[in-house]
Amino acid sequence: MSLIADAFYLYFLKWLHLPLQTSVRYTPKDGISKAMRLAFKKGDFRFPIFYYFYPRFKIQKIKSFIMKLLEGKTAIVTGASRGIGKAIAIKFAEEGCNIAFTDLFEDENMKATEAEIAALGVKAKGYASNAADYADTEKVVGEIANEFGQIDVLVNNAGITKDTLLMRMTEDQWDAVINVNLKSVFNFTKAAQKTMLKQRSGSIVNLSSVVGVSGNAGQSNYSASKAGIIGFTKSIAKELGSRGVRSNAIAPGFIITEMTAKIPEDARKAWEANIPMKRGGTPDEVAKTALFLASDLSSYVSGQVINVCGAMNT
Repeated sequence: MSLIADAFYLYFLKWLHLPLQTSVRYTPKDGISKAMRLAFKKGDFRFPIFYYFYPRFKIQKIKSFIMKLLEGKTAIVTGASRGIGKAIAIKFAEEGCNIAFTDLFEDENMKATEAEIAALGVKAKGYASNAADYADTEKVVGEIANEFGQIDVLVNNAGITKDTLLMRMTEDQWDAVINVNLKSVFNFTKAAQKTMLKQRSGSIVNLSSVVGVSGNAGQSNYSASKAGIIGFTKSIAKELGSRGVRSNAIAPGFIITEMTAKIPEDARKAWEANIPMKRGGTPDEVAKTALFLASDLSSYVSGQVINVCGAMNT
């Protein structure tokens, strides 16, 4: 059996969700097709017969062909030049997704991120965009739709903080956080829904926060913006569900990023001490949750908020 035929056979078994008997031992007389199927399922590529017929580079090609969850799809990820947004964009690209990402400025970070994503073998392009401005957002989303031809996933990640106690908070500090964190979600969702509704499919993933669920002293503006995202997410899930568009939110806890790295070490350790898992999360752990929500693995999940917080908020 040829390499291509074996690849399609494995893909067919995966599509049918048929179990493979990995406990069965195989020998040369069983034939290469059986040997390939069993060794592939077990992840065991050490057997000489397997190497003889299928060199490692061919195995990797087959494995990547079968395993990619977002093959042929296009995602918009806002605020993706660094941190959680970048981790999500890279995770999606590793699963075969073309990536259009935005940030406020077209700088070296954006160019470096674009090159890093493109190196994974997908189409990638960064766009300078003021996420808090609807006219600018509509223009950028239109450009993305024309350039990529489709919009399958939208990840609303753009966000800022301006933390202070309410008695010291200025109106500008309040407005800035609400506009970037909450209004941007309205802007991109409203602009992108046009394409998704025509396609009758799409997944919207909004980045909220555990403080949007439980609140936090000194973050009334940030907490309000993230709580608003949760209400928006649930409402959109009910509005667009009949057209095949899903909407979910992720509420990260204490995630180790460039932003949290600026927190004094003693304060950071105090945060971690209050987390049952006794550590901060990583952007990659948030990205894996976003991948689940973006892919068909969550095809019947909509209107939900998933906490990624090490049991910090239970």
